[in-house]
Amino acid sequence: MTTDVRVAIVGGGIVGCSVLYALARRGWTDTVLLERLELTSGSTWHAAGNITHFGHYAEITRLYVDSLKLYQEAEQASGQSIGFHPTGSLRLATSQAELEAYKSLEPLYETLGVPYRVVDADEVGRLHPLVLTEGLFGAAHTPADGHVDASGATHALAKAARNLGAGIRRQSPVTGIRQVADGWELDTDNGAVRARHVVLAASFWTRELALQLGLDLPLYAMEHHEVITDDVAELKALGREVPTIRDPAAPANTRQERYSLLCGVYETEPVLWATDGIPPEFGQELLVPNMDRLEEHLLRVMDRIPAFGSSGIRTVNNGPMCFPPDGCPLVGPVRSHEGLWLAAGFPVGIGTGGGSGTYLADWMIDGTPPYALPIIDPARYADPLPASNSFAAMKATYRKGYVMPVLPSA
Repeated sequence: MTTDVRVAIVGGGIVGCSVLYALARRGWTDTVLLERLELTSGSTWHAAGNITHFGHYAEITRLYVDSLKLYQEAEQASGQSIGFHPTGSLRLATSQAELEAYKSLEPLYETLGVPYRVVDADEVGRLHPLVLTEGLFGAAHTPADGHVDASGATHALAKAARNLGAGIRRQSPVTGIRQVADGWELDTDNGAVRARHVVLAASFWTRELALQLGLDLPLYAMEHHEVITDDVAELKALGREVPTIRDPAAPANTRQERYSLLCGVYETEPVLWATDGIPPEFGQELLVPNMDRLEEHLLRVMDRIPAFGSSGIRTVNNGPMCFPPDGCPLVGPVRSHEGLWLAAGFPVGIGTGGGSGTYLADWMIDGTPPYALPIIDPARYADPLPASNSFAAMKATYRKGYVMPVLPSA
């Protein structure tokens, strides 16, 4: 049995569900999302769920802004809580140059209508009493930041899209993809699907699907560690949630998780995973953690937040995270294959997934992008990649793009 739809979306994480809902709310409901296992089974289920309005690149700030808007809209439309904690966040400045870079972004946030201010070290200590402010020049404070329940946000998007008439098929792995005369045909374990448009939003599986079409996409998985402490007495005594700390000097981000601290580490020498192909049996799993690799970073976190070091470690997660060489996702059309779209390669999937889903849906429906954003356009890479841009040639670029930059780039 063959199903005919206007759009087939491959991948049921936060990004695929964002695209599905963004299309549906604009009237494109003749759609189906195909998920190989269950919703969130890829990188979404182990994501920290951080929401920030402060990106590594000023150009993509609007994606961050629009993400939270989409999740909150889906929450209202579906009745499914996204579990948003509006704690705010502080991006620390350990030099005057960093502080000046943060100040240079004030006009951008004023234009976008996003609360943003640069604060001094004393204010950092008032907002987050667990932070040692010695040596700090201040921080960029984005009070509307926070974190969501990644699973809850994904299911809110999925439910809101279904309420509008969109379709979702779980346990429907896509085993084949090919271009046909009037669009695309996908093979799944539950029958074929024909579509005029296909969106590949399957995280690190996107590369393997695209290889069937002769496309060599620069999308590989990195190992990414998160460390969660035992309960922190100082947090219990404080009686309120503290802002997320983004410390480019670590580099890491640390937020409150109930009465614990959750730290996501960006390693100086990150490790790529499964570069020869994702194991076919890989599902909703984590990788073996390696604390030795984290020691240097965690010591810096402890220097800035001593309570992190005085509390025992409860959990260490190591999960694969899809990553392009320059640290920016691939969102837009594959121009050599009409009707094929990408929404993959999200190092900050929760933070930018909703805005990217809106951006892509508008592009698909209107025929042009809602605003110019070449930094995420797949066209920035040759299609298919020439040999000089192969994985071996770009390995150093992957590592550089993974590490959290010290200063925001315009």
